Amino acid sequence: MDTGLLILRLLIAAVLFAHAMQKAAGWFHGPGLDGATALFGKLGQTPPRTKVKLAVACEISAAVLLASGLASAVGAAIAAATMLVAGASLILLTGSVWNTSGGGEYPLVLAALAIGLGFTGPGAYSIDSVSGIDAWTGAHPVLTGLLVAAVALIGATGPILATRKTLAAHAVDTP
Repeated sequence: MDTGLLILRLLIAAVLFAHAMQKAAGWFHGPGLDGATALFGKLGQTPPRTKVKLAVACEISAAVLLASGLASAVGAAIAAATMLVAGASLILLTGSVWNTSGGGEYPLVLAALAIGLGFTGPGAYSIDSVSGIDAWTGAHPVLTGLLVAAVALIGATGPILATRKTLAAHAVDTP
């Protein structure tokens, strides 16, 4: 089980890091800062450049925390909140959940995986476990998972509502 959790943490961390670097530096065939800013503007993220920088910071911090297994619950909550905003923004823009229609299916799966880590913990191959600060070693893994999910939902709600409002205003302005 611990090996599976390590693989899952490293996979999510790698995807988050790649997403961040696509936006920040254009790595991995990404749009770079200017292209990401334009995309975030279309997604209703205002101000778009600030939101790109925030997304990059969140994705990198979550990637580092999850990869190392340090403060894993915090990393899982940051990853889940960031991906919930991304997924919801895509759904609000396109009206579809599915990737094939430009929807937010993929980021929502990443959010669910991060929340799942909130319930399981990082496993034995983590700084949390080795240092003895593993929040999941007690009888409260469900509470920790619920806390990760709640923090992610609370963190994502404001940006999602703002996106919805911005996109609705643009829809009214556009004939």
